[in-house]
Amino acid sequence: MELVGSWRKVMPYMAMVFLQFGYAGLFLLSVASLRQGMSHYVLVVYRNAIAAAAMAPFALWFERKTRRKMTLSLFYKIVALALLEPVLDQNFFYIGARNTSASFSSALTNVLPAVTFVNAILIRIERINIKERRSQAKIAGTVITVGGALLMVLFRGPVLNFPWTKHAGSHVVADTANHSSGCWLLGIVMILLSSFCWSAFFILQSHTLRSYPSELSLTTMICVMGVVQSGVVALVMERDTKAWAIGFDMRLVTAAYSGIMCSGVAYYLQGIVIQERGPVFVTAFCPLCMIIVTVLGSFILSEVITLGRITGAMIIVVGLYALIWGKSKDHVNQVERNDNFEKHNSFELPFTTTTITKASNLDMTITVAACSNESPMENQLTK
Repeated sequence: MELVGSWRKVMPYMAMVFLQFGYAGLFLLSVASLRQGMSHYVLVVYRNAIAAAAMAPFALWFERKTRRKMTLSLFYKIVALALLEPVLDQNFFYIGARNTSASFSSALTNVLPAVTFVNAILIRIERINIKERRSQAKIAGTVITVGGALLMVLFRGPVLNFPWTKHAGSHVVADTANHSSGCWLLGIVMILLSSFCWSAFFILQSHTLRSYPSELSLTTMICVMGVVQSGVVALVMERDTKAWAIGFDMRLVTAAYSGIMCSGVAYYLQGIVIQERGPVFVTAFCPLCMIIVTVLGSFILSEVITLGRITGAMIIVVGLYALIWGKSKDHVNQVERNDNFEKHNSFELPFTTTTITKASNLDMTITVAACSNESPMENQLTK
């Protein structure tokens, strides 16, 4: 039992760390494909189509007996979930990543936990008591995270050279030219909009799973609806039929990887952890992805790393872990309240039973004593 309990505590952390490595691959592959001219509208359609095809067999088999019936309210929620994540979030993110870089987009995405925390407060699924230390930590962490993001945006600083980036002079020139245009500002705005949509998706997913706790089926239906909606958007925005052509190249790898790993598996694992720890906990592991992407991006894509990005990213990490510390205290208090409630109930029932038993025994004793104390004359009359 202790081993099972320990595994249950560790599992959410392991799942989130695993997903951050998966998202790091998405950042690198998507930026490489978009730089080669792949349409992000088409990429979103292929990504969700592959995710739906990969997850549907598991949903049909493993949840065939537990899947609940479709209702009109559930259908509306699935439509909204597909609009928030596959359509809006993914397209905004791809536009932002194409106009900035993999390392910058992964670093700026770290505002996601703070955005989720603020949204959770506004819709009253997150409790705040300014007198409690854990609430103070969550508020301070949110403010620090936003400050780090602003520093990344407003302060660039000198370029930091590493041994493996000294050969990438042409990439530095291209990146500087990209900074001088308006593309960088557009990329920042798109990434921030992406984070807001992703945050809303997490919160709505958490609410939907309460009434429809079938993670695989919900994931499949979100991806299917995402294909329909993003397909309509792609047909309207992408008129060139050549953009839909895909072969055995980087574009196919990106679509398959992002569909299976970052849509199918990610939606499923996030749904499980959200039910266990809540949406803010799920978004609090973004710094790990940022570190992985920054190192691999400078090595593989020869991306430029500046002092402003590093400083802002470090400040964001400090704020994030202040936020996650406050969330961990919330979870500990919730577990303690549940344990105390169970102990109170487990002690109360035996005590009541014992009292009733003792009372019954006392009544029987009094009855026997009364019968044994009858007078001899009464006994003779009875005979």
